[in-house]
Order: sequence, then C-alpha cells, then structure tokens
Amino acid sequence: MMYGWLWRHLPGPAWVRATTVLIAAFVVLTVCFLWVFPAVAPLMPFNNTTVGGSS
Repeated sequence: MMYGWLWRHLPGPAWVRATTVLIAAFVVLTVCFLWVFPAVAPLMPFNNTTVGGSS
C-alpha cells in the first residue's frame, strides 16, 4: 500500500481506518479548493494571457 506507514499507525479496525482516511482526504481537498488555490491563482503565469492583440 502506498501509505502503509500511515495505515499501520491509525487506530481501530480497517473500516475505522478507511473512514478516517476518507474524512482526512475530504478535509484536505476542501481546504485546498476554498483557501489555497484561490490564494495562489493570481500568482500563476497563465492568468496573464492575451489573445488577438495588435502588433
């Protein structure tokens, strides 16, 4: 398993571990989409594109 160390250190039976991992993944994704990605978006270089500019 890719995250074997984490899986071995979580408490409880397999269904409790799986539920804990799913909840943690949901929380991390929610934080990323609500706060991290919007904060980083203005700094990304692909926001400064122009199409059809005159030369």
